[in-house]
Amino acid sequence: MEVNVPLLKQICEIAGAPGFEKRIRDMVIELVTPLVDEVKTDNMGSVIAIKKSKKNPDSKKVMVAAHMDEIGFIVTHIDEKGFVRFHTLGGFDPKTLTAQRVIVHGKKDLVGVMGSKPIHVMTADERNKLPQITDFFIDLGMSKEEVEKYVTIGNPITRDRELIEMGACVNCKSIDNRVAVFILLETLKVLENPAFDVYATFTVQEEVGIRGANVAAHGINPDFGIALDTTIAFDVPGAQAHEKVTELGKGTAIKIMDASTICDYRMVAFMKQTAEQHQIKWQPEILTAGGTDTAGVQRMGKQGAIAGAISIPTRHLHQVIEMANKEDISNSILLLKACLEDIDTFDWSH
Repeated sequence: MEVNVPLLKQICEIAGAPGFEKRIRDMVIELVTPLVDEVKTDNMGSVIAIKKSKKNPDSKKVMVAAHMDEIGFIVTHIDEKGFVRFHTLGGFDPKTLTAQRVIVHGKKDLVGVMGSKPIHVMTADERNKLPQITDFFIDLGMSKEEVEKYVTIGNPITRDRELIEMGACVNCKSIDNRVAVFILLETLKVLENPAFDVYATFTVQEEVGIRGANVAAHGINPDFGIALDTTIAFDVPGAQAHEKVTELGKGTAIKIMDASTICDYRMVAFMKQTAEQHQIKWQPEILTAGGTDTAGVQRMGKQGAIAGAISIPTRHLHQVIEMANKEDISNSILLLKACLEDIDTFDWSH
């Protein structure tokens, strides 16, 4: 199936740092409401869109989680010359920040640039060490007085990058995890008869500790859980075969484990069987560092859930730009749809 790139672009480019998801949440509510039977927002701000099963009404619940937030920053200080200091919201690779544009979301959006000490005036020791987050500041090109008209301590900051197509791929800030938001929305469009009630959950604050998924899962109390998130594709020069985790273009990934979850062996077997039966291209994923909403979905319901995850292979993860393959995105939609339609046909007893 063809990827709706204009919609993906719209979803990826909108701002939504952890704890400041209102813009992306409003967009999701507008897009998802026509596709489901009920939409509600919990106290943390996660959106829960319910599509009822006609096949097995009032039976089991399947929670599908895709987090809306993106890695970002928060303003901590404005110095006497108007330069902004910040703290991270989520994990960043500092070496990728040099001279990158960001947007400070104050009373109005202001474009700034990540500044740091010029190489010309660095000592030999400074040139040879890796940059730290604390080495950077944001230059808005304004005096302190001008900056303070619009910016205050606690304003969120996001990356400034547009989505472009590059060969068979899409490239943008916030592919993690807006591509999963897109996949969940596109699946709901084509999901006509789910086997059980689907609780499509667009969660908040995943990048700072899986917080929204924890609360949403406790409220939903799902029987089954499927998380949607990006994963590392380290299929680039210098990578050893055992380091790759996944590769672009080799299909959607079925998670076996990450650092916060060992996926239920029954869910892994079901996803593999479903992919094979529907001739959907897939690859296995073991991610030894980094967790996802899978953990919250699996463990925070009142009796736990049989949970797993569909992962989207992504290069340059948690950097200024990220890249995913369009065919892998399509296969992720196909696998999620098939799983939600076939989940009642699998023998879950062993």
